[in-house]
Amino acid sequence: MLKNYSSATEFYLLGFPGSKELHNILFATFFFFYSVSLIGNMVIIFMVCIDKRLQSPMYFFLGHLSVLEMLTTTVTVPLMLWGLLLPGMLVVSLTACCVQLYLYLSLGTLELLLFSSMAVDRYVAVCNPLRYNTIMNSHTCLWVVIASWAFGFLFQIWPVYATFHLTFCKSNVLDHFYCDIGQLFKLSCDKARFTEFMLFLMAIFVLFGSLMPTIISYTYIISTILKIPSGSRRWKTFSTCASHFTCVLIGYSSSLFLYVKLNQTQAAEYNRVASLMVLVVNPFLNPFIFTLRNDKFTEVFRDVMKSCYRLLKD
Repeated sequence: MLKNYSSATEFYLLGFPGSKELHNILFATFFFFYSVSLIGNMVIIFMVCIDKRLQSPMYFFLGHLSVLEMLTTTVTVPLMLWGLLLPGMLVVSLTACCVQLYLYLSLGTLELLLFSSMAVDRYVAVCNPLRYNTIMNSHTCLWVVIASWAFGFLFQIWPVYATFHLTFCKSNVLDHFYCDIGQLFKLSCDKARFTEFMLFLMAIFVLFGSLMPTIISYTYIISTILKIPSGSRRWKTFSTCASHFTCVLIGYSSSLFLYVKLNQTQAAEYNRVASLMVLVVNPFLNPFIFTLRNDKFTEVFRDVMKSCYRLLKD
C-alpha cells in the first residue's frame, strides 16, 4: 500500500485468483486460444493479400479486422500469460500501463468502426448490387480505413490522459490481468465523477455511433432479403452477411457489458469475464466464423494448400 497523497509509479497486477494448478490450466487454455487466434488471422491476411479472388471490399475490410484482432490480443494476452507463470504479482511500470491502456482502447474503438464499415459494405452489396463497384471502390475503402485508424487513435488520447493524471494514493495493486481503466479509477483518491461521466458519454458515442449504421444497414438488408421470392436465393444472399452479423452480435454485446457503465469501479470478477470475452474468446472465434461458412474463402484456401503441397512434393 502507498502512503496518502503519493502517486504510484508502478502497479502490481493480481491476475487470476486460485492455486498454481489452476494457473497452469488457465495458461494452457489461453495460450491455445491466443496461438489459434494468431494463426487464424495470419492465414486470413495471407490469403487476402495473395489471391485476386479475394481482392474485394469485403475481404479488404476483413484483412484489416484480422490485423486488429492480432494487435489487440498481443497488447494484453502475452502479459496475462506471463502473469500466470509467475509465482507472485506481475509488476508493470506507469508508462507501460499507460501505453497498454491507450493501445487497447484505441484498437477496440477502431474494431467497432470497422464492424460498422463492413455492415455498410454488405448493405451496398445486397441492396445496390449494380452500383456496388462504383460506390465501394478501392479509393473509398482506403479512405474509410485511414479515417477509422486516425479516429480510433485520436479519440482515446483524452480518456488515457485524464486517467493517468489522477493521483493513485490508495494502493498500487490492480485486481486484474491488465491495466483496466475501472481498476485504475478504484485506486484513485481524487474525486473523478466528472471524468467518469465523460468517459461514459464517450463510450456511448463510440458504441452507439458505430452501431447505428450497422442497425440501419441490416434493417434494409433483411427487408431486401424478405422480398426475394426464391427461398434458396434468400438463404444465399443472407449467407453473405451471416458471418459478419454473428461477429457483430458477439462483439457489441461484450463491449456493451465492458464499457457502457456510469460506475467505472465495478467488481473485478465482472470485468475479468467481460475482458476475457473481448480479448481472448472473440479473436479466437472470429477467424472461424468468417471463413468456415465462406465458400469463396474455402475454395481459395484449398487451392493455396494444393499449390503448397505440389511445391513441397517437387
